[in-house]
Order: sequence, then C-alpha cells, then structure tokens
Amino acid sequence: MTTKLAFSLPLRSFSRCPQCRTDSIRPIRNVSMPRPFSTASSRQAIAAPAIDFSSTDRLPPPNVQNARVVPASPSYFSGRPDFTDNLLSLQALLGKYQTLPTVAPGQAPRVAWRTVSQYRLLVGEPVRASKYHQVIEVLKRLNQIHPAVMPADLHAAMQIYKRDVNPYAVVKRPAIIDTDGRACGIGRRKSSSAKVYLVQGEGEVLVNGKSINDVFGRIHDRESALWPLKATNRVDKYNVWALVSGGGTTGQAEALTLGTAKALMVHEPDLKPALRRAGCVTRDPRRVERKKPGKLKARKMPAWVKR
Repeated sequence: MTTKLAFSLPLRSFSRCPQCRTDSIRPIRNVSMPRPFSTASSRQAIAAPAIDFSSTDRLPPPNVQNARVVPASPSYFSGRPDFTDNLLSLQALLGKYQTLPTVAPGQAPRVAWRTVSQYRLLVGEPVRASKYHQVIEVLKRLNQIHPAVMPADLHAAMQIYKRDVNPYAVVKRPAIIDTDGRACGIGRRKSSSAKVYLVQGEGEVLVNGKSINDVFGRIHDRESALWPLKATNRVDKYNVWALVSGGGTTGQAEALTLGTAKALMVHEPDLKPALRRAGCVTRDPRRVERKKPGKLKARKMPAWVKR
C-alpha cells in the first residue's frame, strides 16, 4: 500500500511506482554513518615521525651536489654590489649620527675626496659620475659633524674615500695686476673660450680688435658680454680688451661674461657677492647633447609611418 507523505523520514528513500504513479517508501539497508575525523589518528597513520632538531647527530648529512651558493651581499644582483653597499652604509651612518652638532660648511675640515675614476678602480665597478655624486653629498654632510664629537667608526668609514694628499698644500695662485694696470680673466662656455684684459678707463670695448657692435649683432649677446660691468655699475670705469675663439656668438658672449667677472674681481674683490647674485661667477657646464643613431637629433625621433 502506498501513502503520500508531506515530510521526510530518516533513512528512507522515495521511489515512484510504475503502475499507480505514486510515491512509495522503501527502507534503505546497509547505510553507514559518517565517522568523526580524528587528527591524531590520521597523523599517526600518514605523517612521518617528527624530527628532533635539538640534536645534530640525527640530521642527515648535507648533499654537496644540491648545495646553493648564497651571495655575501644582498646587493649582488644589482649590478654594482660594492657601490650599493657603500652608499647604504653611509646613509645608515648619516641616519645614526644626524643629531650630532655640526659646523658651518665653510668651517668644516678641508678634505680631498677620491675622484670618480679613482673610486672605480677601488671597487672595480663601472660607477657613473652622477651615482658617485650621491656618495660625495653624503660624505660632505658627515664631514660637517663637529670634530670634537666625531665617532670612531664614522671616522674610519670616511677614511676610505679620502685621497692620500694634503688638502691644505693646494693653494690657488692669486691673480695679480701687471705693471700696465691690467687684470686678466679667462672664461669658457660650450666650446668657446675668451681671454679678457680689464684696465681702468672710460668704457671702451674691443673684441678681437673690433668693436663689440661689429662682433655681436644681437643686442642680447652684447648685453651678456658686458653684464658683470652693468650689474655693478662699472661700465664707464673700465676698458675691456678681449680675445675670443671657438663656438658661436652666444657661446663667445657668455664666455666673455665669465672672463670679465674674473678680471673685475681682481681689481675689486669686494664685488664678488654682487657678481655671484648676478650669476656671473659660476661657470655654466651645459653643452649641446650629441646626436644618437636612429634619431633625427639628440632625442627627436622620426615620424612614425604605418606603411
């Protein structure tokens, strides 16, 4: 006899009768209940016995064939491991002793640091000049620490980068005024060079034996050549006689700027701060960047054509 149930019975299965097309209940035999999972029993049956690392006698002997060489420095894969380690060690020393009292940059002990070529020979790595400049900047900051409180480990670390010369033995040759009252100054810009003779006078200017208007057609170049005299109001107090060579008109004019400023500082050394504020004392190291193969100029690429 078949009955219809609205609820499920445990351990029973429903089957449809082919004749009456009704659900019938039929008991299920040999039903096994899930056993609780035991970690301890499975570990004893599967896992290997635990290894006692307290005693080295029970450890297996090392396999030399499968041994891997571990680099001595974490910077081994950087391409310049010695330079990277040196820079990181100096930065760590700077972070450790940055709170120590310092002196003014002009009062710090004079030190002759290694050049980039000497440092390359020391580490045996192709270090760029811009990268080595980072090392020099950190060394200059460490050198400003007061000598009375300089730690021993810091002094030993900085000694590696010093040249074995006496920095106080190098004395700049003083510029003099000759018997004719002339002061000489040499200036360079790009591939141009200028030798300027400055003497007290009424403001006459000769460049390669010609007037400045004949040599420099642009007003900007004429003003650049005489900018040190204009910045200090000395245009009508000195005569300028200059020899220029190499480069173009702009390079020659800016070379005259540096040469005139140097000659003017020989006559009046007190004008150096004013000339420095005017931008006439520092040599401009910028040059034209070379052309690269595959490019139209230094960086300009040819127009992309699809076909």
